[in-house]
Amino acid sequence: MSITAQLRDSVGLPGGGALVHGFALDSRGGGACRVLLGDGRELAVHDLDELFAGERAPSAVFPLPWPGWDRGVHSVSPDGTFAVFSGQRAVRAVGRGGETLWEYRHACWGPAIGHPHTGDEQEVCPGNEHGSCRVSEDGRFVWAHVVVEPADDEWEERWVVLDARDGRELARLPLDSAASGSHQLSHPDGVHMGLCIGMGQDGVLLHWARQDGGELTGWDLNEGMDRILMDVHEGHPGFLTVEHSGWNLQVHALDGTVLAEMSPESADDEDPPRWDYGCGFVDADTVIASTTDSAEEPEQARHWLLHARTLEIRGAVAYPTGPVDGYVRPLGDGTWLTWDDKSGTLNRWAATTL
Repeated sequence: MSITAQLRDSVGLPGGGALVHGFALDSRGGGACRVLLGDGRELAVHDLDELFAGERAPSAVFPLPWPGWDRGVHSVSPDGTFAVFSGQRAVRAVGRGGETLWEYRHACWGPAIGHPHTGDEQEVCPGNEHGSCRVSEDGRFVWAHVVVEPADDEWEERWVVLDARDGRELARLPLDSAASGSHQLSHPDGVHMGLCIGMGQDGVLLHWARQDGGELTGWDLNEGMDRILMDVHEGHPGFLTVEHSGWNLQVHALDGTVLAEMSPESADDEDPPRWDYGCGFVDADTVIASTTDSAEEPEQARHWLLHARTLEIRGAVAYPTGPVDGYVRPLGDGTWLTWDDKSGTLNRWAATTL
């Protein structure tokens, strides 16, 4: 069965591929979607609906604290008054006027333990490793994944909660990880935060936590699992993950209990397709996912709509413009994004029937 997609909006957007393939789309509770686009010098904040309506001027612009640093996953407060940047040696909050509000120093993400620094604030050390940060839904806290000064030549990472007003550390959770990168996902309940840590060939770690007063209560889903945290939805009781190698999708309760699982459909048992990293909630009742890593085998890529609670496949998406071979990024409001790399166009779609 195929389900026809309808093109709702389209806009030419330099750098717009990061909304689908990266972390440039900042979704908040209530359906608010903002675009965070960096050009190496500054981070421009746009409202997604306004972009599609033709408004090209950003609602806010924040200078990047370290122009040579192009990694880390950053965050902007819900009211747009400040941005928090995940740097190589610090987490820094910056106001709309470009002023530094506070800085939380930590050890260097560079992989060589004990390597020297020149003292230059703009120095970028070798290595692609990075952390991430996320401003809480109420704007009061900053959750940051950082690395600390090694003890006895052992790498130590932490998940810390900072006061968004002054950067003061309020709580911490030690992590048994050696990250190549990470990202965070705030739960729509405004209380819980998810942290997904990629460790390259060593797999993926997944943590959830909540702050109880001065304590950080955390739990992980890492026993016998290797799963990437993909999405949550305020109208759905669980969260969505994909197995690191793409063998299945799962919906979990917040404690990690598996509520549903689905492997890709295949007519070829010797070379079955796999889910790639483009998936999430179209709405509370529908998940969209794609099969086969579209960057490697675009001619085989397909997008599928599934029941959000059972992950039963409803059907493949049929696009009126012809095959769409890239990833998908659902918005949670009944629509999803795709990126046309050839034309530099961001497209928003909806299913004609669900």
